[in-house]
Amino acid sequence: MTAALRNGVRVRGLRRVFGDRTVLDGVDLDIAPGEFVALLGASGSGKSTLLRALAGLDGSGSGEVDVPGGRAVVYQEHRLLPWSRVWSNVVLGLRGRDLRERAEAALAEVGLAARADAWPLTLSGGESQRVALARALVRTPDLLLLDEPFGALDALTRLNAQALVADLWAEHRPAVLLVTHDVEEALLLADRALLLAGGRIAREYTVGLPRPRSLDDPEFIALRRDLLDGLGVRAVATAKETR
Repeated sequence: MTAALRNGVRVRGLRRVFGDRTVLDGVDLDIAPGEFVALLGASGSGKSTLLRALAGLDGSGSGEVDVPGGRAVVYQEHRLLPWSRVWSNVVLGLRGRDLRERAEAALAEVGLAARADAWPLTLSGGESQRVALARALVRTPDLLLLDEPFGALDALTRLNAQALVADLWAEHRPAVLLVTHDVEEALLLADRALLLAGGRIAREYTVGLPRPRSLDDPEFIALRRDLLDGLGVRAVATAKETR
């Protein structure tokens, strides 16, 4: 295996069955090293099942799954331990003498250096999710898996969190798979948006727009419309589209 492949993802013929229900039915997926990919689909289409397979959390499927050894996952729920300080949550499971220093460096990257000694219950939802991101970053992953990480945030906090992820990805350049229901989020962040349907990658959308991206860009609007069509959702025309 080449170094490039070790830092990317290659999935061939992944199949996962739960009882008499086939959720993944021969999924093929490639993510290049440093590429940001968004995965969309209807509820129950198997997005999180695919992510868990890449994370090594579900080995019951059949097929070929080639992923880097360095992986980290950020979930919608921050899953912080309430009895441990913030910095301890960041380095949970890691070993070494410099854990405090590494935790503080990761927290500084997400703008929470001053909260290292705070208890998780004193954090806002947005702060908790930034701690979860710091916990992923401190592991310097080659593959970052994001399972609807902004779904529980309010609209403004969500926008700030999206911008933070974009900045962190640009700085560290891991391969990223983002599972999301939010079409605009996918198009703002990703190099490619993939539509999972019928147990397979049904459609692929290349997002070649320069960063940072604008919701008012005509090309962005056209991509949004195409992706919504692929999801079977009728797009509501924006004011810009009706001029």
